[in-house]
Amino acid sequence: MPILRHLALCVALGSGLVTGAAQAAEELRLYNWGDYINPEVLTRFTAETGIKVSLDTYGSNEEMLAKLQAGAKGYDIVFPSVHMHDTMAALGLLEKTDINQDAAFANIDPAFLRSKSDPKGEYCMPYAWGTVGIFYNRNKVSKPIESWDDFFAEAKAGKKVIMLDDMRETLGVGLIKDGKSVNSTEPTELKQAADWLIERKPLIAAFTYDSVPMVQSGDAAASHYFVGAMMYVKQDPQNLAYVIPREGATMYQEDMCVLKSAPNKANAKRFMSFFLQPEIAALNTAQQMNGTPNREALKLLPAELRDNPQVNPPAEVMAKLQIFEDLGKGLKQYDRVWTRVRTAN
Repeated sequence: MPILRHLALCVALGSGLVTGAAQAAEELRLYNWGDYINPEVLTRFTAETGIKVSLDTYGSNEEMLAKLQAGAKGYDIVFPSVHMHDTMAALGLLEKTDINQDAAFANIDPAFLRSKSDPKGEYCMPYAWGTVGIFYNRNKVSKPIESWDDFFAEAKAGKKVIMLDDMRETLGVGLIKDGKSVNSTEPTELKQAADWLIERKPLIAAFTYDSVPMVQSGDAAASHYFVGAMMYVKQDPQNLAYVIPREGATMYQEDMCVLKSAPNKANAKRFMSFFLQPEIAALNTAQQMNGTPNREALKLLPAELRDNPQVNPPAEVMAKLQIFEDLGKGLKQYDRVWTRVRTAN
């Protein structure tokens, strides 16, 4: 998920945002991760329906939730990760859409109905999935990176490496390296993960989401990053690469959800139905270079994407992937441990 914050995009047959109650039915406002939807999908939706779409973006689940809880109004659809889907459900923020009653919902692989609060897809529908691994510049490393040990070996050799400024993703690396669950709330396991990161903190040049340009330019040799980096690898395969570390990795999944406060619920549900079409889901996935929960869309993808083991890993790699769960009160432990990592000298 490349992160471009606060981007505003208006896709319409006309221009500008429509205003007034009489015109509200022809609007749709999305709030999504930065660069996480193919603009052509929005263009096609507007061309087909006449509904004008505006898009605001966020850089993390926490940023999105904080903005909504601070009183942001007017958004219709959000794209939370599965664990945040459950958190938002517990907070009463989501609208029941009955999208699972749409005939095209049969295209969704039931394996992606991971939400504990919405196991049938009555509220939200699976949107996209992927892994979080290592993005690197082939010209700046001594050998192809295959593991976290390789990643930090480059740092020890004087190369610049970067990790995500993301509490759960980065602590998750420490937990995975120790053979633990990324959803562990055991204090000793969290301490060990933090100790592992703090020991290596002098080797980490920065904690940031904005590492892509640095890896592309060679200013950084490698970064902890999302599989969306494959978009850049595709453009420059001679110089760039993405790998799922040998030790395993986290797997993310975002769902498409309608907010209970949405002013344009009918248009939001129409967009969900539109996105269930295999050709639309495939159009998005081919541009995003990630995974799709839509089984029929998968069949439409070019072979080099569908069969790419870094995008659609084989079963033995899938078995090493872990997905975050809503931790409830246990999240406070992560906050404390992450603060310790970030403030350590």
